[in-house]
Amino acid sequence: MIYSVRGTLIASGVNFAVVECGGVGYKMSVSLNTATRLPQQNKEAMLYTYLYVREDAVELFGFYSQEELESFKLLIGISGVGPKAALSILSDMSPQKMAAAIAAGDAKAFTKASGVGMKLASRIALELKDKITTEDIVGTREEGGEVRADAGNIGEAVAALIALGYTASEATAAAAKYPADASVNDIIKGCLKDMSSFR
Repeated sequence: MIYSVRGTLIASGVNFAVVECGGVGYKMSVSLNTATRLPQQNKEAMLYTYLYVREDAVELFGFYSQEELESFKLLIGISGVGPKAALSILSDMSPQKMAAAIAAGDAKAFTKASGVGMKLASRIALELKDKITTEDIVGTREEGGEVRADAGNIGEAVAALIALGYTASEATAAAAKYPADASVNDIIKGCLKDMSSFR
């Protein structure tokens, strides 16, 4: 398994990147989000990778972050979601936005991606709901898996709601509806009001 590739970016496009390592150019399919984060040509680039093997092809996929790679693996683990559909989803939304949509049960958000209909979008939202954590939503996970201290207002609000007795999934789904720059108090008050109507 090729975990990552670091070398000189010798070619790139909206859906691919070629990184040369030790004289070998590795062509990888990438999302639009990864493509926009690539350095200029002939500069050093590092991408996390996933080697996809099937009977008629072997494909290498590249990702700008471990979060995007993990999101890709979650998506292709769902029946009916292939690598192209997964890349299409990750081109339309960041891993954090994807996690927030799943926590909120917002299947419609996935239909904006090319090749994803409402039936498949509903399956994604349903099957991944229990696999999304607070850290996935607020984007606070460090490379080693630890949670950063600067979790942001949404992260603080989620932590407060959990302390009040709500489950992580309830808290994250409610907080995901609010903008990241909203105050912690406003988020908590809004979430409590929203959730009180369901209890």
